[in-house]
Amino acid sequence: MIELDRVSYGYRGNPLFSHLSLTLAPGSFHFLTGPSGAGKTTLLRLCYADLRAMGGKVRLFGQDAATLNRDAVAMSRRRIGVVHQDCQFLDHLSIAENIALPLTVSDRAGEVAGNLEELLSWVGLDAQARQLPPELSGGERQRAALARAVIVSPDVIIADEPTGNVDWEMSQRLLGLLIELNKMGKTILIATHDLAMIRSMKSDVSARVLRLQGGQLQQAGAEL
Repeated sequence: MIELDRVSYGYRGNPLFSHLSLTLAPGSFHFLTGPSGAGKTTLLRLCYADLRAMGGKVRLFGQDAATLNRDAVAMSRRRIGVVHQDCQFLDHLSIAENIALPLTVSDRAGEVAGNLEELLSWVGLDAQARQLPPELSGGERQRAALARAVIVSPDVIIADEPTGNVDWEMSQRLLGLLIELNKMGKTILIATHDLAMIRSMKSDVSARVLRLQGGQLQQAGAEL
């Protein structure tokens, strides 16, 4: 579905990584770990064509990302749900309206009613639907961000430190939601520094743990 083939990237002439390869197969589950500054967020951005590789190839659903025009990139991104670390929302819109925004801006407003009600229930935000984003707790914002990412029924979910600003109980709940999505056939890629969280899920999901360090991507352990 998404493939990085000997990809290179850097900033201001300084290489971050080179000849890096990664394949996200349909229905697979991946944890991406590594020290701060190793390039985890950059790697995620390459996976959803927010950045263009400086070397090698990124393939999105069989297409070379470097050859895609703006419209083709936008179409590919409709198949990828992204949960950003900072969880930005439009503060003048209710949380329900924020979650529905991807459908609204892609001319699919007719799908909002059924999908939204189901999603709000799934992430446990029924009571907060009419609240504004500043009224939500950190955990509620993260769950809203996940709902917004999946409302378009993407094939791939990419999450950047989705449990970084929440307590242990909420991190387990968020990860449980991502595991549910994987069991529905979605491909999952989560960047996290929290190895304890990964270990806690050994019995719940079969996942690859990848470590990015020193410009190299290596499998950190056997299948969980």
